[in-house]
Amino acid sequence: MTSAEGPAVRASAVAGGRAERLFRTFVALADTLVDDFDILDFLSMLAERCVDLLEVAAAGVILVDQRGGLRVASASSERAELLELFAVQTKDGPCIDCVREGRPVASPDLSAEDSRWPGFAAAARECGFRAAQALPLRLRREVVGVLTLLNTGPYGVDEDSTLLGQALADVATVGILQQRAIERSELLSEQLQTALNSRVVIEQAKGVLSAHGGNLDMDDTFHRLRGYARAHNLRLSEVAHAVAGGAADLDAILAHATGK
Repeated sequence: MTSAEGPAVRASAVAGGRAERLFRTFVALADTLVDDFDILDFLSMLAERCVDLLEVAAAGVILVDQRGGLRVASASSERAELLELFAVQTKDGPCIDCVREGRPVASPDLSAEDSRWPGFAAAARECGFRAAQALPLRLRREVVGVLTLLNTGPYGVDEDSTLLGQALADVATVGILQQRAIERSELLSEQLQTALNSRVVIEQAKGVLSAHGGNLDMDDTFHRLRGYARAHNLRLSEVAHAVAGGAADLDAILAHATGK
């Protein structure tokens, strides 16, 4: 191999590895017809794979509950989750407009959006994010949520990442609906509400594990919690309920590897 060929070969290998990860992600998002399908784990995977595959720093998912309200379902980091929670609580930000309008909403530079989203723009800067791209989780005219892509620099989310992010969001939406064999919107709302209620228990479990481990990072505790559930073929919500209810071996969970 010549010195000129080296970078080209390495670039090709990187591109090939990314293509394989992308392929596996689409397969995983489409593979929802399994008995132990866990919607929370599924949406967490969606957020984390977006960060892995796209040119973004973080990602989060917000779902519409059975009353038409918005709830944070997953995020790739604690900072992203805090920002998404702020958006839901204040009803302010590109993710909120995206759900309302059923179309992508973008800001390449949130520092210029103080008049458009005064609260969200300021909160985003506090969390270290400077750009956002909100993509609808939508099947035809029904919007069930939003996938938000975040960047730490004021350069927005590039077109390729936006298109690919929307494709991932579309596959995830279809996968959720297909897995549950939804025939009526009321059934979809009931199932999503159950998932969102379980999310509260997961947050409680993260807090318990963090305190037990001497104020461990919340992202770290979540990865250990989910890793333990997967390693023991348990549902994430089951383990979270056990932790929150004081019936789990906290040391065994915290000892689990944090691989994502």
